[in-house]
Amino acid sequence: MRHPRTVIMSAVAGLGLTLAAALGATPAVATPAPVAPSTSVTAAQAGYAAYAGSSENAAANKAFFDAVMKSVAEKRAAKPGAQAVTVIYNAANAPSFRSQIASSTSIWNSSVANVRLQEGSNADFSYYEGNDSRGSYASTDGHGSGYIFLDYAQNQQYNSTRVTAHETGHVLGLPDHYTGPCSELMSGGGPGTSCTNAYPNATERSRVNTLWQNGLAAALARTAS
Repeated sequence: MRHPRTVIMSAVAGLGLTLAAALGATPAVATPAPVAPSTSVTAAQAGYAAYAGSSENAAANKAFFDAVMKSVAEKRAAKPGAQAVTVIYNAANAPSFRSQIASSTSIWNSSVANVRLQEGSNADFSYYEGNDSRGSYASTDGHGSGYIFLDYAQNQQYNSTRVTAHETGHVLGLPDHYTGPCSELMSGGGPGTSCTNAYPNATERSRVNTLWQNGLAAALARTAS
């Protein structure tokens, strides 16, 4: 939900942007140091309302999804008896958004059947918070190190649970679609600040279920080979 919406990928992919240093490393450069949330809307928000027309970097979104899928597949390969497909997240670095993260992951867990989000150790991705004029975003280096950054100012202007659930949707494989209606979670801020819907619609739910049914099977096959 950031403007312009840019998701960080590996320098090998030619985007030339700052990455997390290694698998599981804290993205010290890409993630601004957390500061206390401001109680007023800042000038940095001026561009946020215009981001409804920005385009999604589909390749970058897929890189994040693939990184998380790979991490989950490796864990399942190590414990083949596991029944549920569980994606583990770490919210320790986004304390101001703990309730929104809990709400958004609960929304996703009640909306889809083939994957479950759960807080815990040895996380597949993490949440961070801070100030960034580009807004909130999902980022990965394409090699298993992924995180969601939640921007203070943007979360004051837009419904914070919707922002968090939207960014979490990228972890599950969904791209942005800013021209969609408010009923479409991945339309992000396209419908405007009055939109508070934080639930994926039927199409989005079906897409996530399909991705995790078919995609995980393929990832497990690659891990086993």
